[in-house]
Amino acid sequence: MKKLFLCICDKQKIKLIKYNKTLQNDLNININNYKHFAGRYIIYESNRIGKEYDGYDDTFKFEGEYLNGERNGKGKEYSEDGNLIFEGEYLNGKRNGKGKEYNEDGELLFEGEYINNKKSNEIGYEKDGKTPFKLNKNIKRKGKEYSEDGNLIFEGEYLNGEKEGKGKEYYWNNGKLIFEGEYSNGKRNGNGKEYYKYGELLFEGKYLYGFKINGKYYINKKLEYEGEFEFNKKWNGKGYDENGNIIYELNNGNGKVKEYYWNSKLKFEGEYLNGKKNGKGKEFDSVDGSLIFDGEYINGKRWKGKGKEYFLNGKLKFEGEYLNGEKNGKGKEYNKYGELIFDGNYLNGKKLTN
Repeated sequence: MKKLFLCICDKQKIKLIKYNKTLQNDLNININNYKHFAGRYIIYESNRIGKEYDGYDDTFKFEGEYLNGERNGKGKEYSEDGNLIFEGEYLNGKRNGKGKEYNEDGELLFEGEYINNKKSNEIGYEKDGKTPFKLNKNIKRKGKEYSEDGNLIFEGEYLNGEKEGKGKEYYWNNGKLIFEGEYSNGKRNGNGKEYYKYGELLFEGKYLYGFKINGKYYINKKLEYEGEFEFNKKWNGKGYDENGNIIYELNNGNGKVKEYYWNSKLKFEGEYLNGKKNGKGKEFDSVDGSLIFDGEYINGKRWKGKGKEYFLNGKLKFEGEYLNGEKNGKGKEYNKYGELIFDGNYLNGKKLTN
């Protein structure tokens, strides 16, 4: 079987072959426009089967089927390091049809269908089932996406490369369900359910452009809030305690509220304005329920009062006074082992030392 080494970066050779039909027939190759080959060369094993290399550093890029110098049919793409990064179907040089996408470690990132290099659309064929397929942009197709570690993070429907229709999202580190529901233009739109990383229901209701707009919010399997949301903030609705009793109401993000941690321990009680902490309030620790801040808030930030801060290991980091959202006044600071490292005064968040 003849093989042709065709260096496309040499335009004079391309022109010679381009205008010499007899030579093309003898070499079993057809060239219509050498510009289509710029920066690469192909070794043809037959009229349709070949291997493609970078015209500057000879890096192996592709192997598969060609038609008129373009990728047409089945093929495989490779990275600069020679790793498989895609295998599937092509039309006129672009990914069109079924395919799989991989990362550099060979882990699957996506499997589904493509149109003009985008995920993922309906593929159809001519009546004989053999000739190059037609493309229908208005039919949804199913696909899957994976994290860089090869874990499934989404499965559902796509339209024009965007999530469209029903789908499911998963936590990348444990495979638990994050969300199941409806999408439009790649965002959560319509009815859906959201879950904590351990599988317990967090929210059920309606979404618009990715934001919660109406529904029920749960803490430790019990209803905590029901009503309207504004950009994911509780807005017009009622809050409940663990026994199902109404304990607060919000009107356009205003009112006195209570918030809880996922383990049902009280997190915050105080005043809201426009969906944020504003006015007097108290914050509590998630483990032992101890008071960690008592004072005033502005736009969701601790503004004036006494408070505490903790390390991730639960050790006390700071206790003292706040003003204008920063440490101001008397305070004590500790290291992560619980040892006192500063006892004195602060100004605008900085220690005052002699």
